[in-house]
Amino acid sequence: MEDPAVASPEQPDYPQHWEADILLRDGGTARIRPITPADAGRLVEFYEQVSDQSKYFRFFAPYPRLSDRDVRRFTHHDFVNRVGLAVVVRDRFIATVRYDRIDAEGRPSETGTEAEVAFLVQDAHQGRGVASALLEHIAAVAQERGIRRFQAEVLPENRKMVKVFTDAGYTQRRSFADGVVHLEFDLEQTDRSLAVMRAREHRAEARSVQRLLTPRSVAVIGVSRTPQTVGRAILRDLLGDDARDDRPVYAVNRNAAPGTELDGVPVHRSILDIPGPVDLAVIAVPEGAVPAAVAECGAHGVQGLVVVTAGYAETGPEGRDRQRALVRQARAAGMRVIGPNAFGLINTDPQRPLNASLAPRLPGRGGFGIFCQSGAIGVALLESAHKRGLGVSSFASVGNRSDVSGNDFLQYWAEDEATQVVLLYLESFGNPRKFTRIARRLAAVKPVVVVKGARHTGSLPPGHAVPATATGLRDATVDALFEQAGVTRVSTITELYDTGELLAQQPLPPGNRVAVVGNSDSLGLLTYDALLSAGLRPCTPVDLTTAATGENFRIALDVALSDPAVDAVIAVAIPPIGTSAHAFMGGRLTGEDDPAMGSDDPEMAAALLDAGLRARELGKPLLLTHLALTDLPARLRPGGIPAYAAPERAVNALTHAVHYAQWRRGTAEAEETARVPELDRIDEPGARRLVEAALSTRAAVAARTQPGGARITLPEAEAQELLARYGIDVSPVMPAPDERTAVEAATALGYPVALKATAPHLRHRPDLGSVRLDLPDEAVLRRAHRELDALLGGAAQAELVVQRMAPRGVDTVIAATVDPAVGAILSFGLAGAPAELLGDTAHRLVPATDQDVAGLIREVRAAPLLFGWRGAEAVDTDALEELLLRVSQLVDDVPEIASVDLEPVVVAPHGLAILGARVRVAPLPVRSDLGPRAMSTL
Repeated sequence: MEDPAVASPEQPDYPQHWEADILLRDGGTARIRPITPADAGRLVEFYEQVSDQSKYFRFFAPYPRLSDRDVRRFTHHDFVNRVGLAVVVRDRFIATVRYDRIDAEGRPSETGTEAEVAFLVQDAHQGRGVASALLEHIAAVAQERGIRRFQAEVLPENRKMVKVFTDAGYTQRRSFADGVVHLEFDLEQTDRSLAVMRAREHRAEARSVQRLLTPRSVAVIGVSRTPQTVGRAILRDLLGDDARDDRPVYAVNRNAAPGTELDGVPVHRSILDIPGPVDLAVIAVPEGAVPAAVAECGAHGVQGLVVVTAGYAETGPEGRDRQRALVRQARAAGMRVIGPNAFGLINTDPQRPLNASLAPRLPGRGGFGIFCQSGAIGVALLESAHKRGLGVSSFASVGNRSDVSGNDFLQYWAEDEATQVVLLYLESFGNPRKFTRIARRLAAVKPVVVVKGARHTGSLPPGHAVPATATGLRDATVDALFEQAGVTRVSTITELYDTGELLAQQPLPPGNRVAVVGNSDSLGLLTYDALLSAGLRPCTPVDLTTAATGENFRIALDVALSDPAVDAVIAVAIPPIGTSAHAFMGGRLTGEDDPAMGSDDPEMAAALLDAGLRARELGKPLLLTHLALTDLPARLRPGGIPAYAAPERAVNALTHAVHYAQWRRGTAEAEETARVPELDRIDEPGARRLVEAALSTRAAVAARTQPGGARITLPEAEAQELLARYGIDVSPVMPAPDERTAVEAATALGYPVALKATAPHLRHRPDLGSVRLDLPDEAVLRRAHRELDALLGGAAQAELVVQRMAPRGVDTVIAATVDPAVGAILSFGLAGAPAELLGDTAHRLVPATDQDVAGLIREVRAAPLLFGWRGAEAVDTDALEELLLRVSQLVDDVPEIASVDLEPVVVAPHGLAILGARVRVAPLPVRSDLGPRAMSTL
């Protein structure tokens, strides 16, 4: 009889949030969940599949079977002091873990902070990283229940289990007594344990994508006799001459008569009828038939699914529920999902080509890895690559992106030697914080170029699997995310390939000095102007005149490339203009076409190809912008010289390459030199106590029930006290509801003073006349108080305050805001309407280093005002950088701080003054990237 006090999935106290889908080392999926009394049969079946040796390692003695008492003990938990978790695949246990809370003497306890932990993994699944994943999850569960340390006893010959503990990266102690290895380890995350977890995540996700791209066999489910149907088209694409190898391809149609063949492939009524294994299944059946098809795929041992069927989250809430059910069903059977509503997968590896997509032909082999979320954009990307003669390593268009995402492909491309440049078309982020982390690691070795669609928060495409926290990402936040990750953001598909081609085929520019050489003075000047506008440093263009020969080009380009003051060269070219109108393409408008004439110049092409070799030797990029030479790019393609039909396109591509190269160099330097300085006057425990007290107030508790969450604004005095714990001193203000009180406040603070309104509708609005500055004495203060009282509808309504005047300087704004999807973002800009209207604000992700904040204040367009513009005295940027570091550290150390706004911060030639501050707090947000590895459950 089951104990009614023990939780089950149907009971309110069952810890549902402990359930998680996980990715194993070999790329397969599984589910971790708590063990309940209803699992008694599964536990017995699982134990019967474990070898005698593994049982001996678990119990330190022969233990052939579990008694009824054992089964009850291992399935009945209180989920506090006794917890058991299982790894489940196809509704069967493949591994279990259990902890029991103990006291300092090792006895069972309900209050101790230590626990004994023990694992058991079926032999057939050992080596898949199952125990490592279980350790992460049981450690997180234990910490949630107040346990701080695990103890484990392991036989010395059980080397696999010893390795699981020692490789995890936790701080541990090890001893040996009575023939048993005794391990103790703290559960607090360390830098090493986090690095280990992320390295395992990287390997597992990369392997899961590799399995999808290199299946040993493929089945198409939903192949129709009608040639124009989706399933039939995919079958033909899989069988195409450019995609054929010795891989078996199968067709499935539930209504097919025995002996039916389509395109030379026997048709089976079910995937279960296929005699051999199937690694990848493409599902192209009506939405209502998908669950049955997925179930049969799971039963047959399929590893991955490409679901091209539509009718899921893009259709509304009911469709989203169907989509979630699809993902749950697939993962429970160990399968990953591309789609639904997917365009498909392509791999151009000549040893194992795959075209499991709706593309009619396989792209040429090359170095571009391409990922997109739209089928239409996927077609455009493939077509553009084909027209430009650019090759692709692999391609994925994932539709609703319910499971496999761009993050997974980034992990794969980081390891794929065939991929040189990554091109992404993104419309949404499933996990922006993880994207930043992975993209930053990848961009350090390979360029990542992105077109981000849906720039406006209201234009998120229907059907995208996105958490609520990621739907409202501001574009400025996305820019900050991309910039710190080293991701190159472009605006169009054309610019995507313009930039990608240059990054793939030419060296990274060592600097921003650019030579312009060519046979057109006008085109050279347009290029020169575009370079200046882009912030690069062009040399005076070298005009070879329109009569220039190939040899002239060769000499001039060699001189430019050899110049140590040049970092990149743009060649500009038009067709040579001779005595005959037919020598120039434009002449065809006024005369007959000469079939012998081409729209290129072979001699010029030869000179450019020779210069391209020299450019590579010197490590400088060479690119061409041309007019009317439409056949010339094809001649240059073997030499990897990108050619652009407009100077703006060439300059845009080069500008992106310069910025990316600067980021690469800066990142390499930052790894050696950037640091988060040790600051004085930091009281983290004191700050935490203040925030905890604020969140425990009645107002804070009531705020949690309000729409939008529980962010509450601290009273001014509490905000100033909290900031002071991190050495952030706000100039005091005193209320001035009447003249007498204003005079008393000014006397206490000392003249000269400012009188200003602080009501929400008047704050930071000097344009409304709500501020009076430099009031030197009582008489002037009284007069100013009467004026504001009359102008603003009363001193009490305007919430007038008196503040001591700060030294003259530059007014700036500093803010730190926690975006639930990305984390804390540090922002800086100059105060005032012009900066606000122009959006002249720079951003960095927290925690910021000394180099981050130095770059932050120099990035805004109005930065010259800080450094002595027009003869003015430069302000104290060292003090400004220190303040930015203090704000960064505060929001990083105390994650319950939702936002900090300091405005204005007056930066003087010596020191600074903070004249206004606002702090909002909220309950601790969930940090999905810091917990145990788990797949998205959107």
